Amino acid sequence: MNFNSVKFFVVAVFSVFLMAVPVALSAQHEEHANSGAEGHKEEKKGGFDANKVIFSHILDAHEFHLFEYHGSDGQEHHVTIPLPVILYSPQKGLSVFMSSKFEHGHAEYNGYKMEGENIVAVEPGVTVYDFSLTRNVVQMLLALIVLIWIMISVAAKYKNGVKAPTGMQNAIEPVVTFIRDEVAKPNLGKKADRYLPYLLTVFFFILVNNIFGLIPAAANVTGNIAFTMVLAVISFVVILFSTNKHYWGHIFNPPVPGGVKAILVPVEILGVFTKPFALMIRLFANMMAGHIIIICLVSLIFIFSDISVGVGVGFSPVSIAFAVFIYLIEVMVAFIQAFIFTNLTAVFISQAFEGEHEHEAHH
Repeated sequence: MNFNSVKFFVVAVFSVFLMAVPVALSAQHEEHANSGAEGHKEEKKGGFDANKVIFSHILDAHEFHLFEYHGSDGQEHHVTIPLPVILYSPQKGLSVFMSSKFEHGHAEYNGYKMEGENIVAVEPGVTVYDFSLTRNVVQMLLALIVLIWIMISVAAKYKNGVKAPTGMQNAIEPVVTFIRDEVAKPNLGKKADRYLPYLLTVFFFILVNNIFGLIPAAANVTGNIAFTMVLAVISFVVILFSTNKHYWGHIFNPPVPGGVKAILVPVEILGVFTKPFALMIRLFANMMAGHIIIICLVSLIFIFSDISVGVGVGFSPVSIAFAVFIYLIEVMVAFIQAFIFTNLTAVFISQAFEGEHEHEAHH
């Protein structure tokens, strides 16, 4: 399937989604009007809220939400993995407890309550600093532990003199060789070995978090702009420390006529900051978009079910098939986005000492 076919598929899916939502809302509006005219009838329950499902998945939270069900008592029950809540208030001091104490936002505990995904004080005027281990933080730490364990186990085999790769080495060694030969050396030349550890760290760290984000009920860490911003800032610092006088001379004194310099210098200065910004937005947007598309496809089942149960059941195979197709694409995107972030970082670093190559060529 070529790229144009993929674009046509995505446009078709969203067209169906956009047509389904107004129909569902219209049906719900008519039912609400009828129930208002017949006040003696039982009030109809609210329909499926796709916005709530989408944002609960892509936003951070103080728990891992697995699923929910309606019990025999008629109440809605949530199955979650609560996470530690760490709060500090100058007025109340340090508070540490599990997020289950809030009962999914329906209860207050120790003078605090949940408003959406934020924890605030019940009493007005109380300042709260939240240092909680949210699901993005916990999952990122788990991904880091897995990455360190894999790398240490592979390094131990090389340290013990194992020449032929076995087990995890078969998966890691080709990737390391690929980043070295296709990313570091072509862009950084003789300085490739100097930056290779950082490039490998960035690639594997993003890749592991991308793969963790594909697990059902897991957090989409790389789809969080705070995560991508920190990675972009680190790359920005590495780029700045790689600069030389030729780089800054080209920015503040470009080889153009004097009248053009007044326009070009601000553009060059702006370009210094657009590089990390591009790294941040590219990774964030691509990893978030795929998850939203999958959730929208699955949500179509429940949106059509609000109109008619038969329509929802009949559309289920189509929705699931498309969701699985996009999921397989997301597996490929997980590797591609890790590579793109690493490759662009190498390109921007090479541009930082580009003047050295020109100086050496001149001599």
